[in-house]
Amino acid sequence: MTTQLTVRRAALDEFDTLAPVFAEASADEEVFSWIVRDHPDIAELYRTQHAPGMLEQALREDEVWVAGDGEQTWAVSLWQTVRDRNRLEREAAEMRTLYEQAPVAPMRRLRALTAILEQTHPAEYPHRYLQVIATLPQHRGKGAGAAIVSERAKAAADAGLPAYLEASTERSARLYARCGFVIEGDPIQLPEDGPLLRPMWFRG
Repeated sequence: MTTQLTVRRAALDEFDTLAPVFAEASADEEVFSWIVRDHPDIAELYRTQHAPGMLEQALREDEVWVAGDGEQTWAVSLWQTVRDRNRLEREAAEMRTLYEQAPVAPMRRLRALTAILEQTHPAEYPHRYLQVIATLPQHRGKGAGAAIVSERAKAAADAGLPAYLEASTERSARLYARCGFVIEGDPIQLPEDGPLLRPMWFRG
């Protein structure tokens, strides 16, 4: 029997429940794995501090959309409405400062990532931006991620906004393509043998 997937916006009072789900689901995501490569101590900090911090910020300032079987959350996604370059510039500056305080490889890669995203993020405003989406390992391949992406892309189009993301693997690019996203622009190669990001748009 096919499970009926539910897609909904999460609320701030769900933080305690969603934080461990997001941390586990995103721990092996391609970009995050590259950032913490060969540094298990930083990977643990990601799970216990950085991932929950990202989630809390998104719950407070942006939107968190989740999918699951109605009882459990299988996938978590963080979405922004981008209206200018201010946030990208601020985040890049913050990462430069962090690297000065902790000049280790993960901070160097994070500094490089935010600088590259600041430089390459499209200046087409406003638009919806899928910052990250992650599914629990045991629920991958069940359609939860695709359900979120399809639903939110359609909602953006209905609101007259395009939606943008960077696919970090060929597999994820194929999934986004099935949801109506199209690759536009040159791929973005992250340094230090990092993943290749593929800029993709949904325009309704």
